[in-house]
Amino acid sequence: MKSVLIFGFGLLALAIIAASAGGYFAYRETTRSGPLEQETILLFESGASVSRIANQLNEAGALRHPELFVAAVRMRGAQSDLKAGEYLIPADASVMEIIDILIEGKSILHYFTAPEGLTTAHILKLIVSAEMLEGDVTLTPSEGELLPETYGYSRGETRDQLIRRMAKAQEGVVDELWDGRALELPFSTKQEAIILASIVEKETSKADERPRIAAVFVNRLKKGMRLESDPTIIYGLTGGEPLGRGLRVSELKKETAYNTYLINGLPPTPIANPGRGAIEAVLNPAQTDDLFFVADGSGGHAFATTLRAHEENVARWRRVERQRKNGG
Repeated sequence: MKSVLIFGFGLLALAIIAASAGGYFAYRETTRSGPLEQETILLFESGASVSRIANQLNEAGALRHPELFVAAVRMRGAQSDLKAGEYLIPADASVMEIIDILIEGKSILHYFTAPEGLTTAHILKLIVSAEMLEGDVTLTPSEGELLPETYGYSRGETRDQLIRRMAKAQEGVVDELWDGRALELPFSTKQEAIILASIVEKETSKADERPRIAAVFVNRLKKGMRLESDPTIIYGLTGGEPLGRGLRVSELKKETAYNTYLINGLPPTPIANPGRGAIEAVLNPAQTDDLFFVADGSGGHAFATTLRAHEENVARWRRVERQRKNGG
C-alpha cells in the first residue's frame, strides 16, 4: 500500500510539473516578442473565425504557432470579442498584444471630408470616389440633408452607412441649435432655417461674415423685401453646377422657383448643404440694420443700411473689377 501511495503521489507530482511546464511555455510564448519584422496592415473581415484570423496572422509572419493564438483566445474567452476591421499590427507584437488590439477594436481610420456649401449631388460623387468605402450608393438624400464635415470611418463601412451618418449629424446639429435660436425670426421651421443657411453658405466663405450676411437676409425677410441672392439664381439655372461666368441680365429676369430677384421669401429647397457655422448664423444673426451687401474686392463684403450707400459700394466694386481687368 505504501508503495502504491508513493507511486500515486509521484504521478500527481509529474502531472503538476507537466501542467506547470505547459503553462509556463504558453505564458512565455504568448507574451514574448513576436516574429513580425515590420509593422503590417491586415484586414479581418466580419464573421471571420478565430482560426481564419490566426491563419491570416501566420501568413503575414506575425505568429510562430497559430494554434497557440487560437488557444490563447479561447483561454481568455474572447472568441466573440475579436472585432473585424483593418488593423496596424506593430513589429514584434506578441500574441497577447495582438489579441488586445483586436478586442479593443481600434482599427485604422480613414477620413472623408465634405466641404461646406457643396450640393448633395457633389457630395455623393465624392462618396462614390472614396476608395475605402464599400457598396453602391442606393440612398437619395435631399438637398441640404447632409452635414459637411470630416468623418472618420473604418475600411469596410458602406457608402450608405456614411450617408446615414451625415444625415443624422445634420439633424443633430439643427436640433441642438434650434432651441437657442433668436426671437422673432422670419421663419418657423427647421427646414426653412436650412434653406436660408444654404444661401448664407454660398454667399460667403468667411466665417466671421456669416452672422452679418444672415442678418441682411433676415432683415429683408422681415421687411417683405426679396432676397436677391445670385447663388439662388445659379442653382435654378444649373442645379448647383458652377456657372463658370457672371450672371447675364437675361438670367436675372429668368423665371425659376429659385430666382429670389423675382420670388418672395425663400426658395422651395436649400441650394447646398450648409455647415454648422451657417446654421448658427441664421438662428442667431448679427444685431444690425443692414439690408444690402456687395463684394469689396478683398474677399469680403461691404454692407449698407440704405440703397444709396449700397449703390456707392457697388460703384466702388465696379471700379475694382475694371482695374483688375485692365491689370491695374
